[in-house]
Amino acid sequence: MDRLLVVGAGPKAMAVAAKAHVLRTLGLPAPDVTVVEPHAVGGNWLATGGWTDGRHQLGTSPEKDLGFPYHSTWARGHNQAINEAMMAFSWSSFLVERGTYAEWVDRGRPSPQHNVWAKYLQWVARKIDLDLVAGSVRKISAAADGWLVTVADADGVTSEIDADQLMITGPGNSGRALADHPKVLSIAEFWDLAGKRKLPVSSRAAVIGGGETAGSAMDELVRHDVLTVSVISPGATIYTRGESYFENSLFSDPAKWRALSIDERRDVMRRCDRGVFSVRVQESLLADNRVHHLQGRVVRVAEQGDGVSLTLRNDLRPDQQHNFDLVVDATGGQALWFLDLFDADAADLVELAIGGPITQARLEASMGHDLAVDGLDAKLYLPNLAGLAQGPGFPNLSCLGQLSDRVLATTATSPVAVNAEPARSGRP
Repeated sequence: MDRLLVVGAGPKAMAVAAKAHVLRTLGLPAPDVTVVEPHAVGGNWLATGGWTDGRHQLGTSPEKDLGFPYHSTWARGHNQAINEAMMAFSWSSFLVERGTYAEWVDRGRPSPQHNVWAKYLQWVARKIDLDLVAGSVRKISAAADGWLVTVADADGVTSEIDADQLMITGPGNSGRALADHPKVLSIAEFWDLAGKRKLPVSSRAAVIGGGETAGSAMDELVRHDVLTVSVISPGATIYTRGESYFENSLFSDPAKWRALSIDERRDVMRRCDRGVFSVRVQESLLADNRVHHLQGRVVRVAEQGDGVSLTLRNDLRPDQQHNFDLVVDATGGQALWFLDLFDADAADLVELAIGGPITQARLEASMGHDLAVDGLDAKLYLPNLAGLAQGPGFPNLSCLGQLSDRVLATTATSPVAVNAEPARSGRP
């Protein structure tokens, strides 16, 4: 049986692992899924992961869980059975088992705190007996029949894992900051200090970034004694995530996505996904008169007395300087963070497949229907880069059930097993 190795034990990994478990239970082809994770399942949703303190609310509805939208389409004759089986790993099933489902409904189905979302992912991992390797990936090499991945455990002891297919998830390093300056914090440093209640006292604070990482940091900062909090982003304003049916349906069901032009796709992602705050965060910040927005890209960081000076650049006006005594770099994850793991031969294979040096634009354009790089014999799934080519929901939590279908459909090599009607009475 093929092995699919997933880097990072977040929602995408759990969606694929749970779907593979369901497929095997139904007698359908599925790879053995192994997940490599240095922290814990759902680690980036916990304080130890460096992206949150675990107490802020999820920006997406938890009902968009590991099986959502429960509309499998690739295994004709088995799709209804797959959908029903995935319901056992749903958010509502998690709450029912915990005895909190009625309370959650009565409270208006609120978004859970990040740490509770992590507990949901951990619950799924236990139910499917997840094959979890505790460690950090140090190197990815090309092998004759797939990939060879070097993993180091907590003590630095390395081992090698052979994989036929590889899926890379996660945002990369949360400890990266715009500048090495005591008043400029990475998002990991920010949440560490906030969790210890040791954030420096500041009169003028700034958060760089316009997405949900920045929104959570802003939401935290306004709870502290600061005179002003400025969010810095290139856009003319901070947009609220689109939450109407029309926007949400493009995320839940990417069927219409291929009919849109590239410019139309970019516009949807810019307006509804990248550089937007959730409705809840936006409403909270709008009510606080200490919150301001500064437009521009930070091009220079310099000492300024006891604080730091940021130079902001905009195309149509001269550079502007603004002084702060606390700056948080919340620009979010690095799209190509994983390239540092590829050895020269593996990188060469990817370059050959995409037709030139590895860039984000080339990788995004190379994403096939299965969310893998077109032209590679050994599958390399990069769902975080598949939004532009395949649908805006794949890089986030909006259609995890569709994501797992796309990834696992490439393992369905037996037409008889996939297309035959299931031997069950009463099944439509």
